[in-house]
Amino acid sequence: MQFVDTAQRRLAAHRDGTSPDDAAIVAAIAHGREVRQRWSASNNPAAGAALLALAARLGRLADLETRFDSALEREKLAALAELAGGAGHEINNPLAVIAGRAQLLLPGELDPQRRRELAVIGAQAMRIHEMIADLMLFARPPQLKTARCDLGELVEQTLRPIRDETRQRDIRLVLDPPQLPVVVKADATQLAVAVAALIRNSLEAIVGSGQIEVSIDWSAGSTADRWAEVVVNDDGPGLSDDVRRHLFDPYYSGRPAGRGLGLGLSKCWRIVAAHGGRIDVASEPGAGATFRLLLPE
Repeated sequence: MQFVDTAQRRLAAHRDGTSPDDAAIVAAIAHGREVRQRWSASNNPAAGAALLALAARLGRLADLETRFDSALEREKLAALAELAGGAGHEINNPLAVIAGRAQLLLPGELDPQRRRELAVIGAQAMRIHEMIADLMLFARPPQLKTARCDLGELVEQTLRPIRDETRQRDIRLVLDPPQLPVVVKADATQLAVAVAALIRNSLEAIVGSGQIEVSIDWSAGSTADRWAEVVVNDDGPGLSDDVRRHLFDPYYSGRPAGRGLGLGLSKCWRIVAAHGGRIDVASEPGAGATFRLLLPE
């Protein structure tokens, strides 16, 4: 209180609009340091307990905020998946009629221009059908077929078909294997799709040359409740807050048209969530992005 009273008196002395001189500033800093030292030396148990309680409460509030944001994102994506499943089924019915009529008319059409137009109608209908099939896979993925699998081996196999592309684009793909085996119970086929989606997301984010680092390890924490993690870090342009909010939404992309527009990250989230895991993202605009895929042991 003495420090506050002193500060108030010194501020009142300068209410005429003039700035305090250097001597007054130095004196205020010195006084604050003296008060802090006296408070620390007093070893006040009540004050210490109050600070510990406040720190614990702030920690709980931060944890609740993080859990709320995660729960909100899970519920949003679950609602999108439900909508995608229903909408995909309804769109498929008239689409099948369009494609079927085009196929029926094509053999009897003699005019070359009309034949080309009917062929275009059929091809575009098939393209929409493939997009809907992808959307339905996000909405209602197949049942997991889990078994014990080594994440190090799974990631290494997933990277093999991607390495040629990274070399052609002058992107360095670095794998940091685990020192000890990281084995989890998972559907290896679906998990490989999720890991590949994360790596391809980084690949599509980088313009020109760059680097992608992939590591596998056990996350820090209690050995009784361990989480396996696959970390994908890139030196791309990073993510804005708006892109981060919609990152796992189907068919959303914060990139230019034609770059990474699809369901890669949406399917990745869906697969990881089905395994009881989660995906954490850390990024700053202009400073790359780090994706952490976490799975329970």
